[in-house]
Amino acid sequence: MASVGAIAGVCDEISLAMIKLFHRSLPIFLGMIFVLPVALAAEGHDGLLTNSHGSAEFVDCSPRAWLGWRAIYTLTRRADANGAAGMMGSAPIAASLTWAQARVSVLLPQTYPERPTPTQPSVPGSAPRANAASRTEQFTLSNERYEKAVRYSRARYVLYFVSELLTIVVVILFLQLGIAAKFRDFAECVSDNKFLQGLVFVPLLIVSVDFFDLPVRAYAHSLSLRYEQSVQGWGSWLWDWSKEELLGAGLAFVLVLVLRVAMRRSPRRWWFVFWVLALPILLFTFFISPWFIDPLFNKFEPLAAKYPQLTAAMEKVLHRAGLDIPTDRMFLMEASKKTNSINAYVTGIGASKRVVVWDNTIQKLSTDETVFIFGHEIGHYVLGHNRNGFLFFAALLFVALYLSYRGLHWALDRWGKDWHIYSPDDWAAVAVLLLLLQVISFLAMPLVSSFSRIQEHAADVYGLELIHGIVPDSEEVAAHAFQVMGEFDLADPNPSPIITFWLYSHPPLAERLVFAHGYDPWAKGEQPKYVRRAGE
Repeated sequence: MASVGAIAGVCDEISLAMIKLFHRSLPIFLGMIFVLPVALAAEGHDGLLTNSHGSAEFVDCSPRAWLGWRAIYTLTRRADANGAAGMMGSAPIAASLTWAQARVSVLLPQTYPERPTPTQPSVPGSAPRANAASRTEQFTLSNERYEKAVRYSRARYVLYFVSELLTIVVVILFLQLGIAAKFRDFAECVSDNKFLQGLVFVPLLIVSVDFFDLPVRAYAHSLSLRYEQSVQGWGSWLWDWSKEELLGAGLAFVLVLVLRVAMRRSPRRWWFVFWVLALPILLFTFFISPWFIDPLFNKFEPLAAKYPQLTAAMEKVLHRAGLDIPTDRMFLMEASKKTNSINAYVTGIGASKRVVVWDNTIQKLSTDETVFIFGHEIGHYVLGHNRNGFLFFAALLFVALYLSYRGLHWALDRWGKDWHIYSPDDWAAVAVLLLLLQVISFLAMPLVSSFSRIQEHAADVYGLELIHGIVPDSEEVAAHAFQVMGEFDLADPNPSPIITFWLYSHPPLAERLVFAHGYDPWAKGEQPKYVRRAGE
């Protein structure tokens, strides 16, 4: 172990490097504080500067929306540290902001999409009526709510790209200014033990990088509060962020230790060895998430204890699906303390697999509409989407690690001396890997989103077929459920094709509503795709 004086010297160097980093990244923060709101207003987002209503969720792009892998998503968002290869020069920050604004202007048209003419009054939470005049044939919003939905959703798109760009620049500066190398030096001064070095270095790197993304996340939360999508106080929100950081840094620490073992055992095949070793760890994380991770952020209780009638209705649907899910695997999540959004999901695997319904869903939808949402989630369960999702993720990780292996050697050969990183198993090389993985994950987002949209559409079809004959006028019930969800969640009524292609884990809500209302293979004499009635 180094002397106290040596540790203090390294700390001084880190402090000076961080001061330089703050100096160079200052234009970004000024851009977020001053330029971003003005740019959004110029794009038609003037509602951001007023006290308007809004949404807490990222328009069908929540972490859980990607195949239900909340634990894995936390890992990839935390451990990747967000970065980009190919931007190793010292391009001005202003040029980066210009790129972001240009990117957003291409993706987001400056005018609102054409507003459908309402065919029915909007009554959030009301049950659908049987007469034809009030049937939910398309997604409709009042003028005021329509404009809020457009402003809010487009602002979230902008924040997504700003967040990506900001983290890219920060990680590049961590390398260029030698901060990653100084973190390594500090860890090596603290102890000669590799385990303790990792325990110091990995959380320090992860939390430091994420700290620079905190203003964007805080602005997004402020937006959701202003648009009345979130009701979570700032203290609770910051505590949740802190818990995410602790969990993400801890999981990253374990994976980095495994990575170093793989590198030392097989210098030329470490990417494959790490892939083999990492998958069980990620699977185990997902397995224990419902028991140990999810309860850290929300309160859960048995659904039957508070809503026995709804549980009985769900059991009819389960019987139709040929499933025997015990009532002790149906849970109610107390989401209303943090958000106004509507949701339900299937999570876990094996003994931890369960169905979770948010209390907002039950409060804002009718019983039949909630049963349809439950049927959709049962579709994920029956169709094996969690399993398929993990296999898909494993394949992506395989490709990403191989590309990272190639990219790491290329980057170190070209910039290793400038970054003071001397070998792939150098602690500071983790920052380069995070940079490469973030680029890959960003570029793979359209593929991930497309895969998820396919599964979500299949779950919609399954849910519609499952409740047919059990719920009266089931197509209208499902369509009205989407209508209510869109009204409360401020769903984008007409997202651009590029945004849908890149970010949407679900089909756009308006498309889901129209499909649900018109899906009736029985009337056409056709066989349903997934669910057969008894005797068929």
